[in-house]
Amino acid sequence: MGSLRTCSRSACQRAAVATLTFVYSDSTAVLGPLATYAEPHCYDLCTTHAERLTVPRGWEVVRLALPSTPAEPHPDDLVALVNAVREAATDRSQDTGPAVRGSKGSLEPPANTGGVRRGHLRILREQ
Repeated sequence: MGSLRTCSRSACQRAAVATLTFVYSDSTAVLGPLATYAEPHCYDLCTTHAERLTVPRGWEVVRLALPSTPAEPHPDDLVALVNAVREAATDRSQDTGPAVRGSKGSLEPPANTGGVRRGHLRILREQ
């Protein structure tokens, strides 16, 4: 399965293989394997641009090992995901009473409204 994301460099249409992240407080650029999903402040790079990466004078580059071949999804990964979703649905259906809000802080999850909550799964399609 190929990458759906392309290199962030302008006019480059090659498939992304690495993700570049900046840690401004440490003057560091971190180049590692392609992130699972695109982040707003990260840059996806192709092999060529990842190898040619330069940073401003005084900055440090941390290069994490990039895989030699893209990771192929294993059928067991999908089965594990399906089982986790089924287990979560079963646990939710066994809740009988409405949730009662306590005197906790603002990080408390909202009370059960009885509606159906939609999951936040992402589908990566082949090119």
